[in-house]
Amino acid sequence: MVSKNQIKRITSLLQKKYRKQEQLFFVEGVKGVQELLDSNFELVELFTTNSELFSVDKSKVCAITEPELQKISALITPNTCLALFKIPAAVSFEEKGLLVALDDVRDPGNLGTIIRLCDWFGIKTLFCSEESVDVYNPKVVQATMGSISRVNVVYGNLEQLLTTTKLPVFGTFMDGKNIYNETLPNEGIIVMGNEANGISKVIENLVSERIAIPRFGDLQATESLNVATATAIILSEFKR
Repeated sequence: MVSKNQIKRITSLLQKKYRKQEQLFFVEGVKGVQELLDSNFELVELFTTNSELFSVDKSKVCAITEPELQKISALITPNTCLALFKIPAAVSFEEKGLLVALDDVRDPGNLGTIIRLCDWFGIKTLFCSEESVDVYNPKVVQATMGSISRVNVVYGNLEQLLTTTKLPVFGTFMDGKNIYNETLPNEGIIVMGNEANGISKVIENLVSERIAIPRFGDLQATESLNVATATAIILSEFKR
């Protein structure tokens, strides 16, 4: 049975300030929970309607009913389980190979999808500006489908990173060079911008290579691509 205090504690983690205060986040669904159980993330407590699904320390398992799961879930339709994990300490990263950097990406679904893309294309580090959405936002965690355990997501001063890096910095712009005509390197930082405003002027001034995904539609009427969709195309082309 889940107590009122447990419900209050878990639902408070929907807000960033309480996740930071408690150093906890949660994930829902069998696949997402199992992915994190198989990783280096530390389980704090597992709430589930079917305790036979997981092989974990029984002292960390709380058997609950579906109505109880509904009370702690962030989903419209809860899925069997919810697990609390500790937020790990920040890990340093090396400026080598390909890195993706996000300049003020705010949508949780976009960040979660971009983390999955980094996992798919073998990008080990995703650097996020301090204004970007929190990686431990439940919607972000859910959208990663477990990839959060395999990509090092780092937050910091993006301007400082790009000012000091020795890697080429690629930025996506409508007036950039056609990416399909470029010879792309194996190393570099690929900057993706905010959903509404693109790459900020400050960061634009630090970009050394301006690239673009060309439009092929007859009317040329589409204003822009979703940032996660654009990231998929760009990473595919770099890896090709």
